[in-house]
Amino acid sequence: MKEIKLNTGINAPMIGFGTYEIPPSETKSAVLTALEIGYRHIDTAQYYQNEREVGEAIRESKIPREEIFVTTKAMTDGYETTKAGIEESLAKAGLDYFDLMILHWPMDDSIGSYRALTEAYQVGKLKNIGLSNFNINQTKEIMASSPVKPVLDQIETHLYLQQGKMHKFLVENDIVHESYSPLMENAPVLLKHPVLKQIGEKYHKNGVQALLRFLNQEHIMVIPRSTNPTHIKENFEIFDFELTPEERAEIKKLDRRQPIDGWPASMRIDE
Repeated sequence: MKEIKLNTGINAPMIGFGTYEIPPSETKSAVLTALEIGYRHIDTAQYYQNEREVGEAIRESKIPREEIFVTTKAMTDGYETTKAGIEESLAKAGLDYFDLMILHWPMDDSIGSYRALTEAYQVGKLKNIGLSNFNINQTKEIMASSPVKPVLDQIETHLYLQQGKMHKFLVENDIVHESYSPLMENAPVLLKHPVLKQIGEKYHKNGVQALLRFLNQEHIMVIPRSTNPTHIKENFEIFDFELTPEERAEIKKLDRRQPIDGWPASMRIDE
C-alpha cells in the first residue's frame, strides 16, 4: 500500500474502495471483502445511501478504526442543512468521525456548506475536508472563503479524461487529485485496449491494473469499484510494478478529454 500526504499532514491510501451504485444490500459484503484483501480506504456518500452498511462492515471487520480511512460526501446545500447532514451521516455509519468529508458537487451555497464542514473539522468530527466536481474557479472561491484548505478534489479522471489542466492546478495548490470512475465504468474496454494490454502484459498484469498504476504514478488517488471478489483483488494488486516514463507518456497520449456522461460546461473540470 502506498500513501500520499494530505495538506493536513495526515497520510491517506493511494487506492480506495468505491461504493458508488453498490446497493445497500450488497455493500457490507463488498466492503468486508475489500478490507480482507487489504484496502484501508473506503469511499461512500450520502447520495449512495449505504453509509450505514459501510460502518457495519468496518465494525464487523475488527480492524482498528484508526487503520481505516473513511470518506463520505455531503449532497446538501447551505450551512444549516450540511451541518445537520454531517450529524446524520455520522449516526448512520455509527462512527465518531470521518477521515474525510467532501462536498459532492458545487451548489448554490457551496460556501455555506463548506463552512459547516470547516466547523466540524475544527472540533474533530471530520479529520479532513475537501471537494468533488469543483473546477478551478469554484475551488478558488472555496479557498478564499475558509481558513481550511480542501485536502483534495475528487473528479472524473480516467484514460480518456486525464484532467491535465486541473491536475496542474491542484498540485500547485497542494490539493490531492482524486479520481472517481478510473475504470470509465467500462473495465472490459480497458482490458482490451491494445496499449494498456501490451504494457500490462510486460509486468504480468492486465490493462486495468496498468491504468490504475499509471494514475497512481501521476500522484492521483483512485477509488475503483467492483462487487466481484476477483476484480476487487486485482484492482488492489498494483504496487509490485512500476511503469517507465516512456510507458506513462504513451498512456498520456490516449487522452481524449472525453467525459463519461457529458457534463454541462459548468461542470467540465478541465475547462
